[in-house]
Amino acid sequence: MVTKTDVVVVGAGPAGLTAALYTGRARLETIIIEKMGPGGQLLNTELVEDYMGFPSITGQEMAEVFEKHALAFGATVEYGTVTQIYSEGHEKVVLTEEGDEYRCRAVIVCSGGTATKLGVKGEVEFAGKGVSYCAICDGAFFKGQALAVVGGGDSAVEEAAFLTRYASELYLIHRRDEFRAQKVLQERAFANPKIKLVRSAVVDEIGGSKLVEWIRIRDVKTGETRELPVGGAFIYVGFTPSGDLFRDPIEKDALGFIITDDKMETSQPGIFVAGDVRHQFARQITNAVGDATIAAIAATKLLESLEGQEHAAATTGS
Repeated sequence: MVTKTDVVVVGAGPAGLTAALYTGRARLETIIIEKMGPGGQLLNTELVEDYMGFPSITGQEMAEVFEKHALAFGATVEYGTVTQIYSEGHEKVVLTEEGDEYRCRAVIVCSGGTATKLGVKGEVEFAGKGVSYCAICDGAFFKGQALAVVGGGDSAVEEAAFLTRYASELYLIHRRDEFRAQKVLQERAFANPKIKLVRSAVVDEIGGSKLVEWIRIRDVKTGETRELPVGGAFIYVGFTPSGDLFRDPIEKDALGFIITDDKMETSQPGIFVAGDVRHQFARQITNAVGDATIAAIAATKLLESLEGQEHAAATTGS
C-alpha cells in the first residue's frame, strides 16, 4: 500500500514523539512509523530523574505522557519495520518490511539503536535464558539470585542499583579501574551493600546447563581467571546506532552514527536525524528532545520553501 503524507517520522521514542509534536503543531500531516511501541529506550528505564519538570517519573509513565502529547496535535502512529529510505527528487520514499510504502517531502529519522553485545562464548546461546540487556524487562525473573552487570557507564550503574531489589547479591564488572557513570549514580550504587565492585575485569565466557549458572571473568592486569556463580548476566557495554536504513550513501562517523548539520539535516537533503542514532557527545532524553525540535522546525521550513517554489513556478507558468 502506498501512503502519501507531508512528513514521516521513523521511531516513536522521545525524539520521534517530539518531532511529531512540532510537525503536528505546524499542521503538517505526520505519520510516525514504530516497530514496537511508543517510548523507545524509555521503556527500558526504571526511573527518570534528570528531565526538567519531572523530578521523578518512571520510564513507562514518561513514554505515556510523551505519546499523548504528540498525538494531541494530529500525528498518527503506524506499526512496521522500516527497511529503506531514499529520495526521488524532492519526494522521499520510506519502505517497510511489511510491504508498505510511504511518500513524503521530509523524513525525520529517530531510529535509535541496540545494545552492543560482548561477543563472548555463551552470550548468544543463553540470550533470554539468563543473558539480558534490559533490567526493567527481566529483573523480576531473578528474585533471590546472584546477578552480574557488565559495564561502567550510566546505564550499567543505574541498572545495577535497580536489580538489587531482586538480587541476593550483584557483581558490577567493569574493564577499567574508574567508572564512567555520573558521580551521583556511582555514589548511590556503591553505597548499596548488595553491590560488589569488580574492577579491571572482563567477561570471557557465560555458562550453565539450560540456564545461566556462572560467568568466567579475567583480570586484565594479571590475566587471572575465576568463575562467579550467577543466575543472570545483564550487559551494558555500548550502543549500536540503527542507521543502516538508507539506499544512498549518507555521512556517518567511524562508529556508524549519522552526521548532521546544525539543522539536524543529513548529507541527503530533506532527510533529518534526531536522537541516539545521531553523532553527538551525550545520549540523554534532553538531547533527543532538543535534536527533534530542531529537526522538526527545519523540516517545516523546508516544506514551506518547496511550496513557495512550486507556487511561484505555477504562477509564472500561468
